[in-house]
Amino acid sequence: MLRMGPLPLPLSRGPAVPAVAAGVAKPRRERGERDRLAGNHELRHIPPMSLPSAISPAIAVDGLTKRFKDVIAVDAIGFAVPRGVTAALLGGNGAGKTTTLSMLLGLLLPDAGTISILGEDMRRHRFRVLPRMNFSSPYVDLPRRLTVRQNLLIYARLYGLKDRAARIAALADELRIAEFLDRKTGDLSAGQKTRVVLAKALLNEPALLLLDEPTASLDPDSGDWVRTYLETYRARTQATILLASHNMGEVERLCSDVMMMRQGRIVDRGSPAELIDRYGRADLEEVFLDIARGTSRGDALVGAR
Repeated sequence: MLRMGPLPLPLSRGPAVPAVAAGVAKPRRERGERDRLAGNHELRHIPPMSLPSAISPAIAVDGLTKRFKDVIAVDAIGFAVPRGVTAALLGGNGAGKTTTLSMLLGLLLPDAGTISILGEDMRRHRFRVLPRMNFSSPYVDLPRRLTVRQNLLIYARLYGLKDRAARIAALADELRIAEFLDRKTGDLSAGQKTRVVLAKALLNEPALLLLDEPTASLDPDSGDWVRTYLETYRARTQATILLASHNMGEVERLCSDVMMMRQGRIVDRGSPAELIDRYGRADLEEVFLDIARGTSRGDALVGAR
């Protein structure tokens, strides 16, 4: 979980690029065969996805490394996320997801490697791209004594929005927070706070939206509604969404591209259907458990492809 203050970003939008279609799964292996084939294997780095040279990806990372004293939190990873897709960065606790997101946001400087966001080098030109990004996490608290409206107005000013009241009113209606706009943020339920933080992240209509557990604390109905909203937002704006989530059903529904991390490395990648087929599992949660526990032959299968 990424625990930090939200970024003050001005209003801007990125260019629209069509989404990349997910792969089609092959028939799954029988459970007996997959259990027989399970076993431990060394971790493998997964190379970045190749893209047409004329289209710069929304995110391009190469050799990204971060150490904390003797601990290598992120170990020379490389990946690219095309524009206009929803992708996931998954892994167990300590896998390196939070550190990777922090470096993408410019909150941590990498010890090695490069990061390009929307065609800009984050080390040299981060302030060119920050206006086109935003981040949401239910684990980041907004000032509790301020009302929801006051919080959103402050961030709208920071983001440089001109018609702030109209933008807040529109988001309040879309995200169903209008009824408690004038309530103190500290008095909201966990689910209400989750929707308010998402509204904050959408004020500048970002071209790249980073999400950490976007539906945490929401009941099933509200969670389903937020997922539908995110799907609609991406389709309408052609934004790119990168999310970290422990809700595998959510990832299967939203994402066309999934990167699995373990011990600071990206050890496998594919669409949800491709990963489920590759590991011979019934769903993505079983794949996640295989990788997190190191109990599957999936890493060896990656090398054989």
